[in-house]
Amino acid sequence: MTTALITGATAGIGAAFARRLAADGHNLVLVARDTERLREQAVELHDRHGIEAEVLTADLADEAGIAAVEKRLADRTHPVDLLVNNAGFGNKGRFLDVPMADELRMLTVHCEAVLRLTAAAAGPMRERGRGGVVNVASVAAFLPRGTYGASKAWVVQFTQGAAKDLAGSGVRLMALCPGFVRTEFHQRAGMGTAGVPDWAWLDADKVVAAALSDLARGRTLSVPDPRYKAVMGLVKVAPRALLGGVSTRAGRKYGPR
Repeated sequence: MTTALITGATAGIGAAFARRLAADGHNLVLVARDTERLREQAVELHDRHGIEAEVLTADLADEAGIAAVEKRLADRTHPVDLLVNNAGFGNKGRFLDVPMADELRMLTVHCEAVLRLTAAAAGPMRERGRGGVVNVASVAAFLPRGTYGASKAWVVQFTQGAAKDLAGSGVRLMALCPGFVRTEFHQRAGMGTAGVPDWAWLDADKVVAAALSDLARGRTLSVPDPRYKAVMGLVKVAPRALLGGVSTRAGRKYGPR
C-alpha cells in the first residue's frame, strides 16, 4: 500500500486530498499545526477507509517544522510515494500595509518549505524510480498580485523546472493552480468574498479529482475546471497593465485559492 504525505491537511484542498487518497486506499501522513484536529481527521479516515493515518504536527513557517517533515520524507524504511505541498495562507492588504514579518512568513511557507520538502521527497523517489509531488499554487500565479501571487508564480516555475530536470526518472511533479475554492482560506485571512461571482467558486473535491487525473496523465501544470482554463486563455492575451489594475482592485477584498 502506498503512502501520501499532505501538508495543510486539516481543511480545504488538503482535507479533500486526504479524503480522496484515503478512499483510494492510500495510507496517509497528515501534516498541520493543529494536533487535535489532525488526530480527529486521522481517526475518521482510518475508521471509514481502513487505512493508516499518521499525524505529524508541524508549522511550516518555522525551521523546526520544516525539518521535521523533511526527516519524515527522507525515511527510506517508511517511504512516501506522493507528496502534496498544500500548506499556505493569504495576507490581507496591499504591499507596505502588511507587516514585513508576515510577508517573510508567507515566503517561508510558500517557497522555502515547498523547495525543501520537494527535494526531501524527490531524492528517495528517484532512487526507487517512482513517485509524485503536487505543489499547490493558484491562478494568482499568473496575475500581478503582490507577494502572494509572486510566491505562487515561483511555485509554478520551480515545479515545472524541477519536472523537466527529473524527466525520465519516474518522479512526476505538477503545479496545481485552482481559482476560488470554497475553503477556510479567505476566512482565515480576513478577506471578504462578497464580490466573487457564483460561477467562480470551485468545489475542493472536484479540484482534487482533476489534479490527480492530470498528474496521472503526466502534466506539469493543472488548472482545474474549464472556466478557469478559459480565464487563463484571456490572461495570456490581455495587456499586463490591464491585469495589474484589475488584480490590485480585487486584491483589496479577496484573492484566488
